Amino acid sequence: MAPEFLQAALGFAALLALIALRCPVGLAMLLVGAGGYVWIVDAAVLLNYLKTTPWHLFANYTLSVIPLFILMGALAERGGLARDLFAAANALVGHHRGGMAMSVIGACAAFGAVCGSSVATTATFGRAALPELRRYGYDPGLATGTIAVGGTLGILIPPSVILVVYAISTEQNIAKLFMAALIPGVLAALFYILAIFLLVRARPALVPPAARSTGPEKRQAMRNVIPVLLIALVVVGGIYGGVFTPTESAAIGCIATLAVGLARRTLGRREVVSALLATAETTAMIFVILLGAEVFNAFLALTSAPELLAMWIGEQGFPPYGVLGLLLLAYILLGAVMDELAMILLTLPIFFPVVTALDFGLGGAEPTAIWFGILVLIVVGIGLTAPPIGLNVFVVSSLARDVPIARTYRGVLPFLAMDLLRLGLCVLFPGLSLWLVRLLG
Repeated sequence: MAPEFLQAALGFAALLALIALRCPVGLAMLLVGAGGYVWIVDAAVLLNYLKTTPWHLFANYTLSVIPLFILMGALAERGGLARDLFAAANALVGHHRGGMAMSVIGACAAFGAVCGSSVATTATFGRAALPELRRYGYDPGLATGTIAVGGTLGILIPPSVILVVYAISTEQNIAKLFMAALIPGVLAALFYILAIFLLVRARPALVPPAARSTGPEKRQAMRNVIPVLLIALVVVGGIYGGVFTPTESAAIGCIATLAVGLARRTLGRREVVSALLATAETTAMIFVILLGAEVFNAFLALTSAPELLAMWIGEQGFPPYGVLGLLLLAYILLGAVMDELAMILLTLPIFFPVVTALDFGLGGAEPTAIWFGILVLIVVGIGLTAPPIGLNVFVVSSLARDVPIARTYRGVLPFLAMDLLRLGLCVLFPGLSLWLVRLLG
């Protein structure tokens, strides 16, 4: 093994060992990256690097979009917008067999347009929808599984914090990535609804029929949901139409969400302070991981392992889709045992040069990078619900302590089958991701 690959392999082994010992991921990457830097160069050069790198990293204007989208989601959650979305969707289709579970998926998709966080979406609908699903006699595994996979729509439907991080890490256009994610994100929601439809037809005992909402109830539910739909239209439509940059759109979304909450008196001083604190905590966690990844990636750059690996794969003449399949499989396996953000930041320095060096016939490096970003987003969503970790499953389990976690995992299996089908379609038909970019770009 070449010395460069040996150094990189030892660094990864040390990183995984620290994570296994429950060291915070950001700190683990920072420690291993700094240690590797000293190993290859020396401590004086590392200190000189650390003197300027954090400032240049966090002074990046583009990063401001992350806390803004997180704050918008936090305000929307505490302002009751998620509850209104679920009530409206349930009023329309809840009386059908399985309709209440389908309502959760539809409401999660709409909430994803103002949130951008998978865990936040899962926690929000775990509180808003899970009691209703249990009250109407839905199978506990199906109820918790539906909320767990519905939560992934928080990142699959633009805007998405994961896509922002991917865009910054690979120097891609955030707005184009949001455009590319829309059709695969909508497909995810439709496939999840299809999974529920097929499941309840095969096993009707899982879900009892529910009462039909009256006309006045439907009208009231639809009136309540108008503000959140308008906010989503402004945020997403403004980005796609080129009216706002993603950062401007996030800021406008925060102001609009706050204004709606204050006007409806669902947001008071306590709720606003709680949203600000939650935003600060989540943003700090993300930024620590970003700093750790920056130092660890600098260590990898010193080993030259990513470039050498890309060159080696190019020289072997492996079929591009074969290489892509192996990389996606690696992402699925890693996503089942690692935090999604850390996984992306850890692997992109190695995987991204490999992918962009291959010719998929998409017309250049930028379309390939955008398409690969959407594929990564899909496999991240799979990792959020796949055993043995599945962060969303743990979030739901913390809210439904009487449901064994194994039962929730069984509940997500039909949805995981749909995820794999959607991933295959997006691999075989890149136009699902690139059509809107080419139309509006």
